Amino acid sequence: MNPLTLGPVTFPNRVFVAPMAGVTDRPFRRLCRELGAGHAVSEMVTSRKDLWDSLKTSRRANHEGEPGTIAVQIAGTDAAMMAEAAAYNMDRGAQLMDINMGCPAKKVCNKWAGSALMQNEALALEIAEAVVAVCAPRGVPVTLKMRTGWCDAHRNAVQLARQFEGAGIQMLTVHGRTREQGYRGEAEYATIAAVKQAVRIPVVANGDITGPRKAQAVLAATGADALMIGRAAQGRPWIFREVVHYLDTGEELAPPLVAEVKRLLLAHLEEHYSLYGESTGVRSARKHIAWYVHQLPGGDALRRHINTVQDSATQWAAVRAYFELLEQQMERLPQAGEASELTTNESAEDVHA
Repeated sequence: MNPLTLGPVTFPNRVFVAPMAGVTDRPFRRLCRELGAGHAVSEMVTSRKDLWDSLKTSRRANHEGEPGTIAVQIAGTDAAMMAEAAAYNMDRGAQLMDINMGCPAKKVCNKWAGSALMQNEALALEIAEAVVAVCAPRGVPVTLKMRTGWCDAHRNAVQLARQFEGAGIQMLTVHGRTREQGYRGEAEYATIAAVKQAVRIPVVANGDITGPRKAQAVLAATGADALMIGRAAQGRPWIFREVVHYLDTGEELAPPLVAEVKRLLLAHLEEHYSLYGESTGVRSARKHIAWYVHQLPGGDALRRHINTVQDSATQWAAVRAYFELLEQQMERLPQAGEASELTTNESAEDVHA
């Protein structure tokens, strides 16, 4: 795939990992980039100054040793505070600023942040203008992620996209659902296509991109300049190289070797523990492990076991032992979507984190 350039920033390809709270921390972003993602944005960082020194925010703003463009997503409801947050993050190395107007979480929308801002077009535009005003003099591009609208009766992504382009936003990502939908139902791509037709800046399509063939279909349906993958990368970060390879060649890659997945996950866990510390690291790693193994033989048993483990050494050793045993049973992972006969109906989202 051809690179994509925004001002001084160039992405090596056009398949991006979506910012996901509690997921796309620095270890996960690094892993996705290693496996083919052309761009990775931080988890959402609050614009509330009183929370910048909190442990949660400081971890999210930690970019030590991060490869590629340092991109930070900020969220809030006050234009001046958002501008100040942009300056704060630029002072700490941010090379690209992303505005969150897409998060559907109730705890965010109840404070009129995230996708709730799409209900107040004047405020949404004021925030975009304020962030661009502080970033442009420092050569930092500003991007924005939004949904198709607040609800089915109020799909205003097209008119907002035109206003955001006029305010100096350099790239728009559109998730093909309204805030009202959350993640229910299927994403629709007609609105994303309409946004692409309405603006000259790059448009990124997001929502329900689960594999290479779906990625190609979404590009064809929307005419988008790039794709953003979120939930499908949880436990399957190699999806980025699969999609890039398919879009470049029309050929599907074989599933990864079990030995490679073992190496990737164990290294991911080590970096995860290093960032979060022992107690928090062990708890928050559980969901990642569950995502990796939920369709594999014995995966549910491993998940139940690690939910009882309280120290990183035991957790790491359990994962290593599981994959060493799996290597004796199969060389490669099953094709995506091929559930093991030993897999139960339990959801990986049930894991305690």
